[in-house]
Formats: sequence, structure tokens, C-alpha cells
Amino acid sequence: MPAVAAWRRIAAAFPVLLVTALTLTMLTAAPADAHRTKRATKIHHAVQIAVNQKGDPYTYGYAGPHRFDCSGLLMFSFRRAGLSLPRTTDAQYAAVRHIPHSKMRRGDLMFFHSGGNIYHAAIFLGRNNGRVWLLHASRSGTPVKRDPLWTSSWYGGTFRHR
Repeated sequence: MPAVAAWRRIAAAFPVLLVTALTLTMLTAAPADAHRTKRATKIHHAVQIAVNQKGDPYTYGYAGPHRFDCSGLLMFSFRRAGLSLPRTTDAQYAAVRHIPHSKMRRGDLMFFHSGGNIYHAAIFLGRNNGRVWLLHASRSGTPVKRDPLWTSSWYGGTFRHR
């Protein structure tokens, strides 16, 4: 009989233990989830800011608001959205979390390289019909625009999960 009584006490306490465990999990997970949601909102806002710059001219060394080079466009857009990003492509690449091409999401950053040297940066817009699309300030005489990916020599970077 004592064994049956012990099992009854355990069975009666189980719902209380389960609710306590779930509550503790939610309390400790909620701040991290809220932080991720806030960061995702900022990334989305940065993409919208960058898209609004379409048509602005490329000018080497400029970071907006009406003229941009590639790293200037990224710095301007993300800073306006509340995320700090350095000025140069090398420093930007060093400031973000590096991710594989397969994990890229809209708002992640693309860093183009040749021989290990980063020479260009863009914002990943997504995939459509098997093509990767990006937004960038590419070169003199060409405005900020949306383009399909033209090379496989690039690294992915993200502000997500920092």
C-alpha cells in the first residue's frame, strides 16, 4: 500500500511540476524571442530603406542620403534602421555573422570576393525561379538597383543570431 500512496502523490504533483517547468521555460525564452523579433523588424526596415534608394546614383565614397557606393548603401540603410554597420566592405564583413549561401534570407548581406579580397557588397533580396536577387550600388554610371546574381564568388553574412 505505501507504494500505491507514493505513486498517487507523484501523479498529483505532476501537473504542478509540468506547469512550473513550462512557466520557467517561457520566462527565460521570452526575452530572447523578443530580441530576435526586434532584430528581424530592424532588418526588414533596413531592406525597405535600401529599396527606397533605387535609382540614386553610384558615387564612390558616398554613404547617402542621395548618392552611394556599395558599402555606403549598406551602412546607410542598416544604420537608419537602428543596426550599426561599419563603413568599408572589409569591416562590414568582419562585423556580421558568416553563413553559408543555403542559409541566406532576405536582408542578409552578400560580400563578393576575388582571391580572398572583398571588393563589393550587396543586400540579399531572395530567390525567385532559381535565381538569386540582390540590391546594390554597383559602379559609376549605374544607379542603385536590383540585379540577379552573376558569380558564385561571394560570402554570406547576417545580423540574425548575433
